[in-house]
Amino acid sequence: MRVSILSAHGVGPFILSITILVAATPTQESLTDSLAGEPYRRISGERAYIDFTAEDSLVAAAVLGFLDGQAALPGLPDSVPGTVRAVLAHSLEAFDEVTGSVVPEWSGGVAIPRLSTLVVTTAKGSRLLDLEGRRTLRHEWAHLGLADALEGLRAPRWFDEGYAQWASGGFRAMEAWKLRLLLALGKAPPMDSLTLRWPSSRAEAEFAYLLSASAVTYLLGESGDRGLKVFLDRWRLDKAFEPAFRSVFGVTTSQFEEDWKKHVKDRYGWLFILSHSAIFWMALALILLLVVQVRRTRNQEKMARLRARELPEQPAYWIQVIGGDRSDEDSHESR
Repeated sequence: MRVSILSAHGVGPFILSITILVAATPTQESLTDSLAGEPYRRISGERAYIDFTAEDSLVAAAVLGFLDGQAALPGLPDSVPGTVRAVLAHSLEAFDEVTGSVVPEWSGGVAIPRLSTLVVTTAKGSRLLDLEGRRTLRHEWAHLGLADALEGLRAPRWFDEGYAQWASGGFRAMEAWKLRLLLALGKAPPMDSLTLRWPSSRAEAEFAYLLSASAVTYLLGESGDRGLKVFLDRWRLDKAFEPAFRSVFGVTTSQFEEDWKKHVKDRYGWLFILSHSAIFWMALALILLLVVQVRRTRNQEKMARLRARELPEQPAYWIQVIGGDRSDEDSHESR
């Protein structure tokens, strides 16, 4: 079974979602009426139904409305995904019970295409109604839609994850400097090395996802929905990813990877990296502080020189004259 995993922090600047293979478990095949000792309720809509606890009633209603109102996924028929089951796990224990404890403890969402099910957790407070939360739901919805449209064909992980990101809001160029730095240091993994195995660390998962998102964004940047639809139609016809890719885009995936790397290096050069680096901004702040301090010191010195040239309000000769007049008057009165 294919399972897509989404990071709990949602996110940050992008949604982290990686695909792995796991065996089916009884809890995945048939969910009970309760999870982790809590009873679950259900509400149904036109395109989805939601399982939730009583405490998450308002969130469940909002999630149902959001899923029912989903626009068609890029390049896919309006009919996909079909009816989706969304589980709002109230605790990490409930989340593990649904997913079979096969995902990292810091994960916050899972898409299970074979069961047309997505699972998100509300254990740390619901963030499903804010902007990033909605992108999360759209992202997992896209995983289910793509799997439905492919009719059982297995997509390379970089394409599966990249498509979900593209469909849920696109690749964020603000993160591209990280990818540029990885390529420069020779630490970016090859696309074909991104198997369905879960990366050993969160950092590796973030790098793998960033690679996938930027690659698909570059691939579909010009052709858009139309190019994607033609490619998926060809893929279903050929029953294989590589021949369909070469037929539609005119290059092999290896050639595409080289073109994509060159694009990243050209588009996100070292100046881009520096301008998006915390070290750069810290250095710039220090320089600005130094400039301000130097200017302030010069202004103080200049002001001191100007004040030194100013005449006093009562010059010394005024005081002498006034003092002399006063003495004459006193002596006159004494006489």
